[in-house]
Amino acid sequence: MSTTSNAIAHASHGRTRTVAGWVCSSLVVLFLLFDAAIKLPPIQPVTDTLRQLGFVPTPTLARGLGVMLLAITALYAWPRTARVGALLLAAYLGGAIAVQLRAGTPVFSHLLFGVYLGVLAMIGLCLRDRGAWRALIKGGVAN
Repeated sequence: MSTTSNAIAHASHGRTRTVAGWVCSSLVVLFLLFDAAIKLPPIQPVTDTLRQLGFVPTPTLARGLGVMLLAITALYAWPRTARVGALLLAAYLGGAIAVQLRAGTPVFSHLLFGVYLGVLAMIGLCLRDRGAWRALIKGGVAN
């Protein structure tokens, strides 16, 4: 194979990787936007779920969670702040997992859903941002 062919194959692999990363990240972002959006208006399913999880279900609490999740999602979706967004998303999902654990919800469908979403978010970030994996391993979010 010639040097030109190797360069073309490498560029094609890089593009495929980036597209796969954006597909994974887009799925995460779409779910998070939906989750945040249903928390903004005071709707009964959100109120009922908060009560089942052990919270005092107020519209202010639901709205606050929704606004916080919108901000985290925006940080994760924007390429320049994606690493900080991923870090905050991991913290948010860790809290959600802890709440599900405390409430005694089913393991594979409820408790581990935050893990599934977090893993997909990190895969998406690492595929679309080549330096993200190295930064995660080193323990930082900057270049």
